Amino acid sequence: MRIQFDQQMERLHVELIRMGSLCEEGIALSAKALQEKNPAFLQRIAAVEVEIDDKEREIEDLCMRLILQQQPVARDLRFISAAMKMISDMERIGDQAADIADLAPYIVENNSQSKVHIGDMALATVKMVTDSVEAFVKTDAGLAEQVIAADDEVDGLFNQIKEELMQLIYSREIDAKASMDLLMAAKYFERIGDHAVNIAEWVEFSISGQHRKL
Repeated sequence: MRIQFDQQMERLHVELIRMGSLCEEGIALSAKALQEKNPAFLQRIAAVEVEIDDKEREIEDLCMRLILQQQPVARDLRFISAAMKMISDMERIGDQAADIADLAPYIVENNSQSKVHIGDMALATVKMVTDSVEAFVKTDAGLAEQVIAADDEVDGLFNQIKEELMQLIYSREIDAKASMDLLMAAKYFERIGDHAVNIAEWVEFSISGQHRKL
């Protein structure tokens, strides 16, 4: 029975890593889609979103079977509980990466992304997602803490982009649709950063049993 449990826990770990990798790919592609008009980026992002949704259902089913059939306790139960929380945030990252991709063609067509710091915000958010996944893979509480701290930079960039857009609108250097698309893309990146923070906090919980917001 214990051998079967250990095998299922290892499978859960592997599937979480795979889902995290898909999130990294989706957000990285959405950042590229804001810099270069390439239909292949958009097609792959759409496919990644479907794969993430499928992976969420697969992991959720595995977690429920582990809880009902194996009745885990202590650290194992914490890990499974954290996994169920993390996959919800990972799924939202996939959705928001796809939302950014939907906005990207018009933004690139008008070259409006070059007028604000959306590229810097995209890079900072990609790093947060990558580091949150790596913190989970390596059971690294220090890296998880760095992800949480990095959210201030992303929030600051979002506020900077809002100010830049106001100036561009005032000086009539950007049209209304382009400014709204850029603002929405920035908002999606900010939300992705929030989800990366959530993942990092659940990584901390799975390690220590303590959650910052509980």
